[in-house]
Amino acid sequence: MLDKFLKEVVGIAAGKPAEDIASLLNSKKHVNEFLIAKKLDLTINQTRNILYKISDHGLVSSIRKKDKRKGWYTYFWKIEILKSLEFLKSALVNRIDQFQNQINSRSTKQFYICKRCNREFNEENALLHDFICNECGGIFSLKDNTKDLKDLKRSLDKYEKYLASVEIEIDKESLKLDKQKTKMLKQLSDDKLEKRRTKAKETAAKRKANKELAEKSGKKKPAKKVAKKKIVKKKPATKKKLIKKAVKKNSIKRKIVKKLTKKLTSKKKSVLGKKQIKKTASKKAVVKKKIKKK
Repeated sequence: MLDKFLKEVVGIAAGKPAEDIASLLNSKKHVNEFLIAKKLDLTINQTRNILYKISDHGLVSSIRKKDKRKGWYTYFWKIEILKSLEFLKSALVNRIDQFQNQINSRSTKQFYICKRCNREFNEENALLHDFICNECGGIFSLKDNTKDLKDLKRSLDKYEKYLASVEIEIDKESLKLDKQKTKMLKQLSDDKLEKRRTKAKETAAKRKANKELAEKSGKKKPAKKVAKKKIVKKKPATKKKLIKKAVKKNSIKRKIVKKLTKKLTSKKKSVLGKKQIKKTASKKAVVKKKIKKK
């Protein structure tokens, strides 16, 4: 059943003549493109064209290897089963939608036919042609859609069943891939544990060998010399430095005192000046009053 699905996928992607390539690509390992060409009785360019058409839809994976003698690269190909099945599923869904649209249109709309030419027209086109055929001049007659509807429903049921079988195959393939992933993860974890164990054994063996050599030689390992920290003794302050510091402190005090005295004097002057101005203003007022009385 899987081969049938894959052949249909290749037929949709690259055409019906290329369907035979699906069985060759469905393998566990990647297949050489020259071997595929030989089995299909095609040239390498023809096989590559088919493979490139399929790869445009992302349905195949490839690896390349360099030929040591000739120097060119040869490609190895493999079909991606899960991706191809999903591609087929999307194609089937589109076809089912088309059938449903046709059934809806046939059941709701009217169609006309020319019995001589066997040409079918919908109601709009029939009105445009005035219900007369352009080729033979015959008059259109109303078509009975019961037979067409039966055929469409049969094909719809067929494709729905086919879609269900494809979905079952997708579930199977996804389970296979999940199992493969879990196995790969287990193998990786086991490999890591083995590497750690081997490293631990190697280190233990080296330590034992070093101990045995030391016992045989009878030499003890020289103790590591501990570097002693140099204690720096602080020199006592001389008399000259103390005198200089005292002089500096006295000079700073004098400067502060001078600044304070300047500020006080300036404030006093300002206060006295204000008082004098008030006195002069009062004297002038008294003189003016006397002049008015006279």
